Amino acid sequence: MSLNTSRLYEAAGQAEASEETIAGLDAWRSLEPLQQPTYQDAEELAGVLDRLREVPPLIFAGEADRLRDHIAQASRGEAFVLAGGDCAESFASASADAIRRRVQTVLQMAVVLTYGGSLPVAKIGRMAGQFAKPRSSDMETRDGVTLPSYRGDIVNDHEFTPEARRHDPNRLLDAYHVSSSTLNLIRAFTTGGFADLRLVHEWNRGFLGSNPNYHRYEQLAREIDRALKFMDACGADFDAIGSVQFFSAHEALLLEYERALTRIDSRTGDPYDVSGHFLWIGERTRQLDSAHVDFLSRVKNPIGVKLGPTATADDALALADKLDPEGEPGRLTFITRMGAEVIRERLPKLLGDIGDRLPQVTWVCDPMHGNTITSNTGYKTRRFEDVMGEVAGFFDAHYDAGTIPGGLHIELTGDDVTEVLGGASEIDEEGLRRRYETLVDPRLNHDQSLEMAFQVAEYLTDRQKTQH
Repeated sequence: MSLNTSRLYEAAGQAEASEETIAGLDAWRSLEPLQQPTYQDAEELAGVLDRLREVPPLIFAGEADRLRDHIAQASRGEAFVLAGGDCAESFASASADAIRRRVQTVLQMAVVLTYGGSLPVAKIGRMAGQFAKPRSSDMETRDGVTLPSYRGDIVNDHEFTPEARRHDPNRLLDAYHVSSSTLNLIRAFTTGGFADLRLVHEWNRGFLGSNPNYHRYEQLAREIDRALKFMDACGADFDAIGSVQFFSAHEALLLEYERALTRIDSRTGDPYDVSGHFLWIGERTRQLDSAHVDFLSRVKNPIGVKLGPTATADDALALADKLDPEGEPGRLTFITRMGAEVIRERLPKLLGDIGDRLPQVTWVCDPMHGNTITSNTGYKTRRFEDVMGEVAGFFDAHYDAGTIPGGLHIELTGDDVTEVLGGASEIDEEGLRRRYETLVDPRLNHDQSLEMAFQVAEYLTDRQKTQH
């Protein structure tokens, strides 16, 4: 370990924890956690976990606290949360160019939302940790051959062979190292000048200039340029726009990994999961008595819970009581994922039944997972119109209920893939064949992500008009 890394680790803090705290962090082990890998060599797993317990943290507790403050602002309508990135990161896709394009896409969306909605945007990447995916079946069969399902690069490989599909604990260490290098690059991009708002035009380079959304973005960039030149003429200090805060998030699915990367903060004595700033619990593992809910109830990171169309007010209230008993703004985010066909029925009922009992919770829309279909050509896909239909239903339900639509949580890539139908580029079912690259779920491409940002900015503008 280098001297600089040692100092960072010391500053991040490993304080002494009480026996009660340690026992609590391990209570999930008695709850039969769902969606966990099946490792054949217990000794090999133990060795990997011992090494993970000794590695430096990926994030610092103070950074997680800052994100919690931003999310708290969003719960009051004073900010907006934008979380975006791959459905499932792969080790092979962690190249500098791929990471830059994903960061670039989130930054561009955030600029559109900030300028259109006159709100600060908390920028979160589904990056540097989103390597595990829950699966509906433990096994997969192809041409009469049955093997374990692909559960993400942190567990096994996508290649359909017995060796590739073996649940390999060494991949936990690989995930840590890829996450570390990804975060290093993200920090370099966002603090080293790349994210300077005065370079807003540069973020559009390398993308297809013929698309109408890019022209629309360039027009907005010119307006920002004019505003910055006016501020410069007035003697404004531009230090604040030279860098941005960019946070990491992933589903806290593999509990052995999350537990091994939990540290005791030297400032407070509280446990933080230092694998990412923001962690969420999926729809499949959010049961009140689940191991995932128990574990995340004991760490101090800001956390989220996915709520599908069957979620009730009783579910939401019980989860809030378990995960956020002190009612701390910014601590708990509910991420609704209901589907375009049912959100206008289910979400208003959920909000109405909850009433004013959860004012501290931030509500965020995941318009992706409830709208997955299979195309006639055999591709797992989504329709952009359905995705935006759910977003519109999310905003309308909150405006009607008098609650705050606090953010978006979306699967996207900075590449010009063809995985989601429709949008301004009018990808059709045959078009899916051109660049269908995802290993798990279909993602919005760069153009579709910008198109979404412009539409959501209009929703935010409409809200401000009604408020005034």
